Amino acid sequence: MSISDLIIKSKADLIGAINEYGFIPFFENSIEGFSIEEHIVPECWWHSETGEWSAWEWKGPVIRETYCAYGKFFEKKACFISPEWFPDFANFRRDGYDFDARYDDGLAPYRDKQLYDLIESSAPVISKRLKQLGNYKKGGNKGFDTCVTRLQLQGYVIISDFVYMRDKFGKPYGWGVAEYSTPEAFMGGSFTEKVYSRSPDESFDRILEHFCALFPNMPLNSLKRFIGKNA
Repeated sequence: MSISDLIIKSKADLIGAINEYGFIPFFENSIEGFSIEEHIVPECWWHSETGEWSAWEWKGPVIRETYCAYGKFFEKKACFISPEWFPDFANFRRDGYDFDARYDDGLAPYRDKQLYDLIESSAPVISKRLKQLGNYKKGGNKGFDTCVTRLQLQGYVIISDFVYMRDKFGKPYGWGVAEYSTPEAFMGGSFTEKVYSRSPDESFDRILEHFCALFPNMPLNSLKRFIGKNA
């Protein structure tokens, strides 16, 4: 099915889209028609009467049920990537480096290493707890959002769930809080056995070929920029 024909009416539809297309951003972006926002029926995007988002509530269950990757992967915006495609995505974005090798070669700042080490040793860990562990507060360490976004863009960190805080009666409240993990911890062998099985360039070429099939009328240079490689 062409992505232009996609209609999302349920969580099952969203899971089907992730499995079929491999990549599906949450919000509108520089590729027209390539987002959940543009293909979901209005009543499942935002309930004006209740002030609730169905699509937002699906995120945690979809991640748990499919073991897909979720995070700020393209244009610093959130995207689902299927387990089939995430090893190639991470390999390309990591440029073949595991994080320790990247840091040892001087390609990652110490602030990123501090946060990555915390996530790796504590995963899965919700953002609130992560900020406590890393002393990210007024007068303490700075740059949490910048570092965690960069680690997602590079394929080292993913959001593995959304956790709801509970009141004294055990009732959930508020928005779901992001839970962070590494793909190695969350996906296990299905990721670690594949992530470095190709060269980074081979992984990029596979992704580009896939995007060209999804968007045959998009300029090649535009697709390269979106995927994360300068034209």
